[in-house]
Amino acid sequence: MLKRIRTQTAHSVLCYPVAATIFPTLFPRVQFDRAWELQSIYNELYCVVAGDEQWIYETIKDLFPVDHFAADLWEIHEKVKQAGGYVQDISAGIFRSDYMLQGGDVEIGLDANCNSSSDLELKQVEFNTISCAGGCHASKVVDMHRHLAKSGVYGSLTDDKSLCSLSSLPSNNNTESLAASLAEAHNMYGQPKSKVSTETAVLFVVQPDNFNVADERPIEYALWDQDIPAYRVEWGSDVLKYTSLSDTQELLFHPPWRGSQKPVEISVVYLRAGHEPHEYDEQGKEACLRLERSRAIKCPSLMAHILTFKKVQQALTVPGVLERFLAPEKVAAVRATFVPMYPLDESEAGQHARSLATDPEHAEDYILKPSLEGGGHNIYGADIPQYLSSIPRSSWSAYVLMERIPSPSVGNVLMSSERIDSSAVISELGIFGTCLWRKVGGQCDLLRNSTAGWSLKTKYADVDEMSVVKGFGCFDTPLLF
Repeated sequence: MLKRIRTQTAHSVLCYPVAATIFPTLFPRVQFDRAWELQSIYNELYCVVAGDEQWIYETIKDLFPVDHFAADLWEIHEKVKQAGGYVQDISAGIFRSDYMLQGGDVEIGLDANCNSSSDLELKQVEFNTISCAGGCHASKVVDMHRHLAKSGVYGSLTDDKSLCSLSSLPSNNNTESLAASLAEAHNMYGQPKSKVSTETAVLFVVQPDNFNVADERPIEYALWDQDIPAYRVEWGSDVLKYTSLSDTQELLFHPPWRGSQKPVEISVVYLRAGHEPHEYDEQGKEACLRLERSRAIKCPSLMAHILTFKKVQQALTVPGVLERFLAPEKVAAVRATFVPMYPLDESEAGQHARSLATDPEHAEDYILKPSLEGGGHNIYGADIPQYLSSIPRSSWSAYVLMERIPSPSVGNVLMSSERIDSSAVISELGIFGTCLWRKVGGQCDLLRNSTAGWSLKTKYADVDEMSVVKGFGCFDTPLLF
């Protein structure tokens, strides 16, 4: 939070604090631990899938006529191959798997009369592979809650009746963990390879005027603290203006403030942009093509980016598909987190989904999801039939139908820049994973596979969407019990 001070200076900078809860929110420890343990398996799954070009193509090809974003990304992939192919076989990933608790009728709490946490199930909402935000914000909010606990706001730490103890508030080192993964990728890249550069650096590719700048800068500074240079460039025209490719495909960054000095060779491209369709105008597509053709390690690679599409998430729930990518004992653990998801295409499963989605009574239990990221794009429940009737049937296959996750609610106080409210709330747990992998032939060689940290987002129980940036929730801390 920022304190307003008395000053004669005219206000010229508009600042919004990140929305946060006043209190940490109850969350069962057993499910938190389970989500943490699952992340390394999910990391492995998505790394292996990212190397299976044929499966990815077969999964998303029907999107191309109805989803120009999918078509644009695949066109860029084809252009890379036509231009000589990918010259970097190492990829980096900063992933986040989001979960909710299933058990809408379950009453959770510290009271002995409340239901056991064993009555709750952990279910995946989505898996994010590009521009996974919230890590630094989450670390700040847990620091706030732990400070309030230490200072006695929630009761004495030595009082058995205290609302919470420090042992119930998990620490969070997201910033350090995410920076460490980029640092490892940077070190793996090694010394400059071009003839015109004598130094390497990590390049953050960001959106202009981005609210999440405060979620990006701490990672950048953490790299500088390790003596790893980290620079920023905006997506699109600035990528084209300030970078170039050497004859041997090294990505060279030309900082405008350095004049005629030698360019910096980029070791790692960390994408915090390029995940929204409007970014892919001609300059955006050309910028993406340049990055993908380069020798820099991408976080993520184009193939890993495509895996964030909801169509991929839905395809992985089809019986027998996980067995293509994971060992049997890992398949069972992942599949237990799935909820029913259906395509909305012309297939038999798609026809079944269409009958559910167009029936007002059945539609109430579902969410209609496009492949767009960032929140605010989903259609919920009773609104689904009317929405589908307003668009051509030929466009329906761009969506997937996902069963709602009925979650238990608890009480909390939510604080945003506009208001402070006490209300029933529900939460969404995100687990961050970091990985490095090398594609060797048709195999995936995992070089790093770590669980990096977590975020908890909480919203009013009667609000459908969950997006802190778009005003649909707050950052939070789990009160483990």
